[in-house]
Amino acid sequence: MGDIMDLLFDPGFLATAGAAVLAFATIVTWGLPLLERDTLNKRLKSVAERREELRARHKEALSGRKGATLRSEPVGSAKIIKQFSERYNFSKLVASEDTQAKLQQAGLRGPTPLMVFNFFRFVMPFVLFLVALFYLFVLTHFTWAPMMKVGASVVAALLGYYAPDIYINNLTQHRQQSIMSAFPDALDLLLICVESGMSVEAGFSKVAGEIGQASGELAEEFALTTAELSYLPDRKQAFDNLAKRCGHQGVKAVATALNQAERYGTPLGQALRVCAQENREMRMMDAERKAAALPAKLTVPMILFFLPCLFVVIMGPAVMKISHMF
Repeated sequence: MGDIMDLLFDPGFLATAGAAVLAFATIVTWGLPLLERDTLNKRLKSVAERREELRARHKEALSGRKGATLRSEPVGSAKIIKQFSERYNFSKLVASEDTQAKLQQAGLRGPTPLMVFNFFRFVMPFVLFLVALFYLFVLTHFTWAPMMKVGASVVAALLGYYAPDIYINNLTQHRQQSIMSAFPDALDLLLICVESGMSVEAGFSKVAGEIGQASGELAEEFALTTAELSYLPDRKQAFDNLAKRCGHQGVKAVATALNQAERYGTPLGQALRVCAQENREMRMMDAERKAAALPAKLTVPMILFFLPCLFVVIMGPAVMKISHMF
């Protein structure tokens, strides 16, 4: 032990050991960066290639799907309407700020539906006004004053102006019903994909392929969101566009949750689970509301159709018996 202690406290040994430690540290400091792989750049490159692949795939799928293209050249009657619109430029007279948003919520995208909508909004009042005048003054013989007939024609013209809006609103309602009927199930599928380790883009792509049988409209919206996530510089814009196209509070809540998860790093799985539960409860509340309103809606049909038949069945034999007696 004495020899070992003398060796440990020997100045020559300490100097040699210190030099060896410093030499090893120098070698490690200079050698480790040379042995490390540049995995970050490879990962970024793979992510970029994956996004380009998804973008090309969904662009091809959208272009091959009938009526689902983002931009399409007008053909047939739409081409004639386009020429008429470009010649007279009447879209400035009837166009409104929220027209494009309404058409997107109805599933009509691109410049052609907007042009056709503005054309019918401009033409339909004149057409219905002339048809009403011809019907009231030529085909029928109502004992109305001429001013009353002209007033009725003006009312028909007003109905013609709002007829395209009514048609678009009906399309929007049917589309929203189809989307919201399958939206909670789609959120559950998206939750499973995210918690299994898939990215948001891959999750949207997978859900779009699986939910198509339940709701083609929702599958189309998810496919468009996947394409936008692939090429838009801001992911928040893609989620906001999804909420604007669907136009429903449940979808807006999900878009807000996704934006918060992207911005603040909150758990995405928990947010999707809560949103799915809320949308499922919202769907149940809508069903309960419709069921509660059913008795009031059945009152008039029962009075007009059921009760007369019931009275005939109950009182008919008694009336016949009384008539035979007298």
